[in-house]
Amino acid sequence: MEPLTRALGRADYEPVWRAMQEFTAARGEGTPDELWFVEHPPVYTLGLAADPAHVLDPAGVPVVRIDRGGQVTWHGPGQLVAYVLVDLRRTGYGVKALVHRLEQSVLDLLAGYGIAGERRAGMPGVYVAGAKIAAVGLRVSRGCSYHGIALNVDADLSAFAGIDPCGYPGLAATRLADLGVRDTMDAVRRRWQETLLAALRPA
Repeated sequence: MEPLTRALGRADYEPVWRAMQEFTAARGEGTPDELWFVEHPPVYTLGLAADPAHVLDPAGVPVVRIDRGGQVTWHGPGQLVAYVLVDLRRTGYGVKALVHRLEQSVLDLLAGYGIAGERRAGMPGVYVAGAKIAAVGLRVSRGCSYHGIALNVDADLSAFAGIDPCGYPGLAATRLADLGVRDTMDAVRRRWQETLLAALRPA
């Protein structure tokens, strides 16, 4: 059964995070998987083991310590986040494969626009010409994932100057709008939903 997909529009970060936790805690063996697509108001989030020194100048943007892996990242308008609430015990693949599949969904989306994306060894996410366009951060509880992957569509990339993105000083960011994509957020979401559903199919 394919995951149910939900387009949440723009929603505050913390209530969506808490809703993911509650969904994961309450789900049973037969609970369908879900994908949530959302934009957030500006927020910096720090993973469980993230070093707060990587927050250089938040400039009034909230900084929230959360329960995913990874270091610090930014979410905000113009960035589309796909939260992946999947029971890995049913899929036949593990966490590393899930990360690979999430990255693949973005690589396939980019290819559909004629853009060559790439992975970088030891640096989860998707890059174009060395600049990061998508960041991955996950949590797995009782064999079920939440959090997911964030894609820069037409976000204000200056927000990344306030942090060491994903813990890497000076890491450049890019966005679809700078790569010639003029689609609306909703059009990008529909295309990404197709590549994401395909990438997440059981092994």
